[in-house]
Amino acid sequence: QVQLVESGGGLVQPGGSLTLSCTASGRTFSGGTMGWFRQAPGEEREFVSAINWSDGRTYYADSVEGRFTISSDSAKNTVSLQMNSLKPEDAAVYYCARTGWDGENTAPIAYNDWGQGTQVTVSS
Repeated sequence: QVQLVESGGGLVQPGGSLTLSCTASGRTFSGGTMGWFRQAPGEEREFVSAINWSDGRTYYADSVEGRFTISSDSAKNTVSLQMNSLKPEDAAVYYCARTGWDGENTAPIAYNDWGQGTQVTVSS
């Protein structure tokens, strides 16, 4: 089993930036995709971004394209999400997840392992 631990959430003003990190441990793996999802109160969990371990290909939701950047460090088993120009509607609990499948996996059901989540609050 893979354990995922997120960090980096917090309170930020609109227009500000935050960087989330997700560190994987446990069963070693290669390939697959690491993704970021978010869930606001009363809303469904939604796809934010993903990156393939094998080739570094990245995917973004339209709502964050151009503002968020996902990156990975395979040596450290870490995936980061740089979030710029944050908006109040970006506020949510952000989850890191992993699937063994490559490609643009945007559905939560495709992911087998999940972190506990980290809160991002965007408010003045």
